Amino acid sequence: MNSIIHFTTRILSETIALLLDASPYILFGIAVAGLLRMFLSTDYVARNLGQGRFKPVLKAALLGIPIPLCSCGVLPAAASLRKQGASKGATTAFLISTPESGIDSIAVSWALLDPIMTIARPLVAFVTAFAAGISQAIFGGVEELEERDIDNGCAVDGCCDGKDCDPVEHNNHHSFLEKVVGGMKYAFGELWGDLAGWFAVGLLFAGVITALVPEELVTSYLGGGLSAMLLMLLVGVPLYICATASTPIAAALILKGVSPGAALVFLLVGPATNVASLSVLVGMLGKRAVGIYLGAIAVVSVLAGLTVDWIYSLSGITAKAAVGQAAELIPVPVQFLSALLLVAISIKPLSGALKGWVGRMRPAENVLPAVGCGCSEGR
Repeated sequence: MNSIIHFTTRILSETIALLLDASPYILFGIAVAGLLRMFLSTDYVARNLGQGRFKPVLKAALLGIPIPLCSCGVLPAAASLRKQGASKGATTAFLISTPESGIDSIAVSWALLDPIMTIARPLVAFVTAFAAGISQAIFGGVEELEERDIDNGCAVDGCCDGKDCDPVEHNNHHSFLEKVVGGMKYAFGELWGDLAGWFAVGLLFAGVITALVPEELVTSYLGGGLSAMLLMLLVGVPLYICATASTPIAAALILKGVSPGAALVFLLVGPATNVASLSVLVGMLGKRAVGIYLGAIAVVSVLAGLTVDWIYSLSGITAKAAVGQAAELIPVPVQFLSALLLVAISIKPLSGALKGWVGRMRPAENVLPAVGCGCSEGR
């Protein structure tokens, strides 16, 4: 009984420590993401990701870097871009760079990892996305030019669907302050509502790893080298985890002795792939495109992991000692206030997620057969 209490206390202690380190950066990241949502025109995105081989891929790879969406959350955004005229190459690049990186995950990487990993993560995400997009453009076959509708609906309050009003006139309809407020409502409401559950699971899982996993066991298999990269690749491909939630797990693994290169493979592959999203991608882009997608992620991630380990070895820097040092730049009172605010805005989405999980675990009784997608008819 005492051992159970001891381990539980250690897990909670490690989880709280990670939460304090990450909270200020998470809040900053989701606030910036909300501003991107309001000030990045959908019409502009669609016009710049259309037909072509190289420029649309380059722009899509760059566009996806700051946007915080997970491997499943990015699917509707990518599908929308595809319908609006984005090429398969540009769509593929966006599908990779977006979940592998993001303003929030870059910020939390700075808090929990070190400068080398913080820079390597978005940089390699861009290289992976660009390589996959170019490969798709070259080997994916010729695409037919299609006319697609562009969604110019109002992102602030939905007052205009973008079809019955002049986009130029509507662009000046809302003030700068209204757009900022709308962005913050989106960021701290819908966006964090989608991420809160997965981030909580990631923090708790990181606490478990730090408290319970023997350091000798980790270093024996994931201490470095090609075998460590391949093993992390096999673990990361089917796993569903967002870029933000994967960061504390990677930090815990590095603390246990995992090489920074192997941790980088996990940070790149885990958020970009999972079994559910791959099945959707087959329908959206086709089997050949998905094969190119997976191949580019696997090859570039492993090569990047080996390169990062080489950089650490050459520079004489120990990643284990550097983890979390960036968080020391934030005063302790700010960390506590940020953590309290993050917990406060997480209560509603976490309680909703918990109710959903409990509801799915309960046996169904006296439930009428579902019709279609499960929505009530007549609405």
